[in-house]
Amino acid sequence: QVQLVESGGGLVQAGGSLRLSCAASGLTFSSYCMGWFRQAPGKDREFVAAINWRGALKDYADSVKGRFIITRDNAKNTVYLQMNSLKPEDTAVYYCAADRSVGVTTRGYDYWGQGTQVTVSS
Repeated sequence: QVQLVESGGGLVQAGGSLRLSCAASGLTFSSYCMGWFRQAPGKDREFVAAINWRGALKDYADSVKGRFIITRDNAKNTVYLQMNSLKPEDTAVYYCAADRSVGVTTRGYDYWGQGTQVTVSS
């Protein structure tokens, strides 16, 4: 059974930083593209960042480029999202996802976590 468990969310002031983690189990982690998505109240879920199986390829939404960094540690079956210079508009539930794509993808993920809340106060 595949499990993706996010952690690291919380309340932070604008301009602050948070690091999200997503621990994966039940899959061959190093074979999967990993992604982060978010969903704000009343809005559709949107792509945030993705990283390919060995970390050589990354993709970011324009809204987070230069502020967020996605990394992975295949030895720990974990993907991270370092979020810097946070803005109130970054407030959302953040989800981790896994996909069998060889490269990076922004849609069509196979497995999803339950999400972690990130709240940025102004």
